[in-house]
Amino acid sequence: MNNAIKFSITKKNVGERLDVFLSKNIKDFTRSYIKKLITARNVKLNGKILLSASTKVKEGDQILVKVIQKNTDNLIANKIDLKIIYEDKDLLIVNKSKGMVVHPGAGNLENTLANALKFKYKNNLSNRGGNLRPGIVHRIDKNTSGLLVIAKNNLSHSNLSKQFANHSIKRKYNCLVWGVLRPMQGTIKTLISRNKKNRKLMTVSDINGKLAITNYKTLRVFYSNEIPKISFIECELETGRTHQIRVHLKYKKTSILGDKEYGKNKLKFKKINQDFLESLEKLNGQVLHAKTLEFTHPSTNKHMKFSSNVPNEFKKLLHLLENLTS
Repeated sequence: MNNAIKFSITKKNVGERLDVFLSKNIKDFTRSYIKKLITARNVKLNGKILLSASTKVKEGDQILVKVIQKNTDNLIANKIDLKIIYEDKDLLIVNKSKGMVVHPGAGNLENTLANALKFKYKNNLSNRGGNLRPGIVHRIDKNTSGLLVIAKNNLSHSNLSKQFANHSIKRKYNCLVWGVLRPMQGTIKTLISRNKKNRKLMTVSDINGKLAITNYKTLRVFYSNEIPKISFIECELETGRTHQIRVHLKYKKTSILGDKEYGKNKLKFKKINQDFLESLEKLNGQVLHAKTLEFTHPSTNKHMKFSSNVPNEFKKLLHLLENLTS
């Protein structure tokens, strides 16, 4: 199916790269997908087909984007190794790797967790979420690693969804953040809504949005003459809003290491350990891990608790920080 989307460039967007402008203004479309549209000759600038994603836009420019949407009614099965730490007839617990998207979306149709589940389990998962989300009860961000519960049948899916809705499922995350939170332990309670300037991001709002509650505590503060203050934090979610932890940390005037969407793109240091700087520069996304998951089993009613270790990238950073501050 093809749809044409038109844009007219105003003063506030002058000088932006074309792919950056389009990814900001077409909901759920990544820059990589935008580039594919451009390469496929589906973008016109002032009536002429454009082939360069880096073209800078000017005031008054007219852009026409022909969006080609694949038929995604049938999920593609991709053979991808999954870290399954528990499984029974009703559910399974997956330890998702950082960098993996949970389910397909616009411009991202393959190599997601859902594609991998389709390959391994065929049609033996719940279908309450639709054909593109077999067994998917909840999500975590692409660059967040950690635990997810997957439903094998619709009764389990329904039961687990109710537990998420009434906030009885417990989820704890670990992260490394810049500076020291004040107080060092507490609760952040706000409304969260979509960011008006960038629809892909969320923000704290005083007047509208959904209630979001994050309980946090500082596990350790790292500081020496070679590094700035960095805190190792545990966050427990009472609600599960999009980007909740990252948005709440920004509200507290800090951000997770590696988070370029809710943190600073460029960091400047007067003096810093080179090994730490190299590790920091290699980060691809936020240092955030969904460590524990607790819920009531949907058919046995037994209390279930699962825990996972932080991934190697996170672990190496922790060890480096420990060595620099010991």
